[in-house]
Amino acid sequence: MGRLHFLTQKKFYINLLIIFMLCGVLLWITFRSLDKYTRHDETYSMPDFVGLDFEEVKHEYAQDFNFILIDSVYPKGQEPGSIYQQDPLPGSKIKKGRNVYAIIVAVTPEKTVMPNLKGISLREAIGRLESSGLDVDHLDYVDYSYKNNVIEQFYKGKPIEKDTELVKGSKITLQVGIGSDKTKVKIPNLIGKPAEEAKRALNLAGLNLGKEVFEDSDSLKYMCVRLMTPGISSGAVKAGTYVDVWYHSSRTLDFKKEMQELLHEDSLANIPQDIELDSLLQIIEVIDNEETEKYEDEF
Repeated sequence: MGRLHFLTQKKFYINLLIIFMLCGVLLWITFRSLDKYTRHDETYSMPDFVGLDFEEVKHEYAQDFNFILIDSVYPKGQEPGSIYQQDPLPGSKIKKGRNVYAIIVAVTPEKTVMPNLKGISLREAIGRLESSGLDVDHLDYVDYSYKNNVIEQFYKGKPIEKDTELVKGSKITLQVGIGSDKTKVKIPNLIGKPAEEAKRALNLAGLNLGKEVFEDSDSLKYMCVRLMTPGISSGAVKAGTYVDVWYHSSRTLDFKKEMQELLHEDSLANIPQDIELDSLLQIIEVIDNEETEKYEDEF
């Protein structure tokens, strides 16, 4: 018999067929097992966790994802401990059990240091406070020969030295000189200005922000000053005077019309009715500056 005699036997082909079938079954079982292990057919839409508390999300979805905290940031107006950014992004097709990387809003407040404001002008002091992430609480004017010169700085009623560590956003009281002549200051026109700018504008003018009244409910970015008292018609007032303001949403009130009524008839006559709001604000500011210069000349 030759070496290839087995090729003529039926039994050989039956065994060969059985081997192929077993290999096929083993391959099928292997691939099915891999699909089950890797969850190849199970994809999910990534939930949106932004703005939710990180610890709560981590606990609720512990069976679905592996959460990894990679960083923390200090954005304004965000809830401490909430998720600020996530990877994968919301809506991404993912498999359960994968890693989810999160950046959260820092739980501990961001710190800064107190700058030295003594002996500098009020305007420069406000700028330095803003650069350090601090705010003006109020201005306390006292008898001092140098007008608008910062004499002392206070935090929670007590003097605070430079380089003292503070939480960002802390409010600082500035003791300011009223000047030897005790000249009064002119009230700036705030009508139409965003609520976020009102306090700064008053402080730069040597005045304090008093009572704030929000006449309707809307996002702060749409709230603008509708009324102020004392108003600009009051002329000039004592430095450090508190000015009360009323806010209204710019989406429900025509501030352009409100401001045009503040202008004198002779000034209004040459102003186009379709003028943009920002341009009208600039015109009012110019008129206010001219009136201020006239007032200062009189004194």
